[in-house]
Amino acid sequence: MARNPTRAERSSPPPVQAPIRSFHRKAGMDGRIPITRRGYDALKSELQTLMSKERPAIQKAIAEARAHGDLRENAEYHAAKEKQSFIEGRIQEINARMAQLHIVEPGQSRSDQITFGAVVTLAFVETEETLHYQIVGPDEADIKFNRISYLSPIARALIGRRSGEVVLVRVPKGEVEVEISAIRYE
Repeated sequence: MARNPTRAERSSPPPVQAPIRSFHRKAGMDGRIPITRRGYDALKSELQTLMSKERPAIQKAIAEARAHGDLRENAEYHAAKEKQSFIEGRIQEINARMAQLHIVEPGQSRSDQITFGAVVTLAFVETEETLHYQIVGPDEADIKFNRISYLSPIARALIGRRSGEVVLVRVPKGEVEVEISAIRYE
């Protein structure tokens, strides 16, 4: 039979749980999004370009288009206003996103497990094809440069694993087995 909690047990706060160390879980808990220094610098550079070059250039283009007269039939004016809207929206988006970012320095990691920022060498079990992926934040993910988001199915299957393990990964074509050949942090 279960006992009723005492008055002291009812009034005490619940026990504090240890923080979850996995970045794909942590990002959702506290709202902070991990990003590498390289990714942060690229985002900051884009913001600077938009604010110092693109914004003044489009303001000049709008002024020139206004000088041509009737704005209702002025295609240059409407195109410039549309581009201005895009630029201003992107500036707001980057500013909002940067407030949520948490810079992670992968080169400082000494983990033998795959974590955020790891460059992972995978060997497909069936074909023996080898691929390299770096696990990064969603703002810097780019498959052309073999950077995948920690939110992707591949990264989720790899995080927490060690070199030598064989992992079943879901891909658009189904499931594949990959062996983790190497893990490094840059």
